[in-house]
Amino acid sequence: MKRFGLLLLLVLLSLGWTVFAEEAVMIDFAILTADTDDDQNEATVIDFADKAGSSFTDEEKLAMKTSLAIENWGVELASSSKTVENQRYSYTKEAPVKETSRKYAGDTIMGVRIHFPTDSFNSWAIVKPPFEIPAYEKKDETDLYGDKYTGYGVVKNVGVIKSISVNVLGNNFPNGMGLVLKDQNNEEEIIFIDYLDFDGWRTLTWENPNYITEVRNRELRTFPLYPRTAPLVKLTGIVFYKDATQQGGDFITYIKDVSVTYDLAVLTLESDVDHEALWGILDQRETSRRTAEFERLGNIQVLQYLEKKKMHQETALTEEEAPAATE
Repeated sequence: MKRFGLLLLLVLLSLGWTVFAEEAVMIDFAILTADTDDDQNEATVIDFADKAGSSFTDEEKLAMKTSLAIENWGVELASSSKTVENQRYSYTKEAPVKETSRKYAGDTIMGVRIHFPTDSFNSWAIVKPPFEIPAYEKKDETDLYGDKYTGYGVVKNVGVIKSISVNVLGNNFPNGMGLVLKDQNNEEEIIFIDYLDFDGWRTLTWENPNYITEVRNRELRTFPLYPRTAPLVKLTGIVFYKDATQQGGDFITYIKDVSVTYDLAVLTLESDVDHEALWGILDQRETSRRTAEFERLGNIQVLQYLEKKKMHQETALTEEEAPAATE
C-alpha cells in the first residue's frame, strides 16, 4: 500500500502538478511578553546559574537567568555608529496595541528604537535576541526532538524557502529592513525584506526569486536522513539600514511577527526505528554546541549581574525624609 501511494505521488508529480508549500510562524512577539515576577518570558527562559560558581548565594543565582522576553533583546550598532549616545538610545520595548486598532488589537508587540548617526554615511543596526536561539533545546524529558524554541525563532524541516513575511507597523521612515537567518549548518544569510516608508500596518514579503513552482522543472534529489540534521532555519537578528542620504537620529518601528512559507525537506520525520533514542548523535552534537555557547552567555550574564549590583541604586525617600512642599 505504501509503495502504491508513493508511485501514485510520483505519477501526479510527473504530470506537472504545482508544489504547495507549508507556512509557519517563525516568531511572534505577541507571545514574548514578560509574564513572570522577574520580568522574564516563562516559555523561553534559560538559566545560567550553574555558570556562576560557588561564591554566589542561592538567592543571587535565582536572578541569573534570561529569556526571549521583548525587552531582553538588544541592538548592535555598526562600529562607525557605536557612540555612547547612539547606543544609549537604541533598545527594544514592549508596545501595547490599542484596543481600537484594526489589527492585533490588545496585543503587545516589539517596539524598536534606534538612534542612527546624523552624519552623511551609510549605517545599520541589528536587533538581536539575548542569546542565540537553540535549535534542539528540550522542553522536558518527554520532548524527543528538542522543540522548546520551535515557533520561538526556529522552524524545522525546511526545504526550499518560498517566501518570508513580516508584519510591521510603519512610521513613514525610509529605512530598509532585513532578517538575519541561520541554517542547520550554522551558515548565516541576510535577506533584505523591504523599505518602511509607509504609515500603519503592512505585511512586507520577500519572494524567493529562485523558487521553482513546477516539479518537472526541479532537480530531484534524495538525501541521507539520520544522522544528518533535518534542515531548519532560525532567526538570529533583524537588521535596519540607514542610507547616507537619509536623516539620522531616532528611528522607530514596531514588529508583530515573522512567517516563513517553505517546502518540507522530509515528508515525515517519523521512522519505524527511533534513531535518536538509539544512537543519540544529534543530541551529542547539539549539546557540545550548546555547552560552548551557554558557557559564554553564562559568563556574560554573571558579569552583567555583578555590574548591576555595583550600580548606584536610587532609594525612595520616606514621608519623614521627603522635603516639605513649598506653597
